[in-house]
Amino acid sequence: MKLAINYSPASAALYRQGAIVLDAFKVPDWPNLVEEASLLCAPAVHFSLQAGNGSLAKANWKLIDALLAATATPYVNLHLEAHTQDYPGIPADTQEPGHVSLVYEKLLSDILAVTSRYGAERVIAENIPYHGARGEHLRPCIEPRLICRLLEETGIGLLLDISHARITAHSLGLSDKEYLSQLPTARIREMHIAGVHTLPNGELKDHLEMLSEDWDILAWVLERIQRKEWGHPWLLAFEYGGCGSIFAGRTNPLIIGEQAPRLYAMVHPV
Repeated sequence: MKLAINYSPASAALYRQGAIVLDAFKVPDWPNLVEEASLLCAPAVHFSLQAGNGSLAKANWKLIDALLAATATPYVNLHLEAHTQDYPGIPADTQEPGHVSLVYEKLLSDILAVTSRYGAERVIAENIPYHGARGEHLRPCIEPRLICRLLEETGIGLLLDISHARITAHSLGLSDKEYLSQLPTARIREMHIAGVHTLPNGELKDHLEMLSEDWDILAWVLERIQRKEWGHPWLLAFEYGGCGSIFAGRTNPLIIGEQAPRLYAMVHPV
């Protein structure tokens, strides 16, 4: 398994200085950043493709093909997203069988459109964070039973976002381990991790520095992988930091310099 971190000016500077060791930079599907990151370390491209909301009709397949050819990125990733705005009149926390079937069929159709182009073995689907009735995603797209069925029917892999799973578990009233264990873990091909913090209003937010709970759940996940109880991912990406104003205050070089080496040490024995 390899370790990547979100590409940022801070992570790039630390890498140049030899303060951190990485196997790859995780980079969005922005050609300029992919080119910039590739001057330092192998870029692993994370695509912005979404399944379940009809947006694939606008996908730039030529760009995706070019980025796959220019990098060592082995998978085309999709996000299993059913936005409330694309399903008018359906509440976010719906469990109505007709709604579940509608979401499933739309997700399935989008996944098959991508596998027909790249093959099921090159496609992975990421679990998204669910924030309950007041969130912007429909509950069916995070239900483990639906995700398991989708991956079984299409033959694609799982991009397990541990932080997203923790937020979802909290919204469903489940423990982290209970929700994670219900996902199709045998199909894990890639993983993401970041710190999850509790906001003053009680909601959870990710893409922050790792806290003790985050380290504990990561160790538990890696143990399952090391025992061959779960699938073996090619990459773990630390999703802390990034480029642009949205990451202001979330790209502290001191945190990167402290936490990236600890992650590297945890990942490489696996």
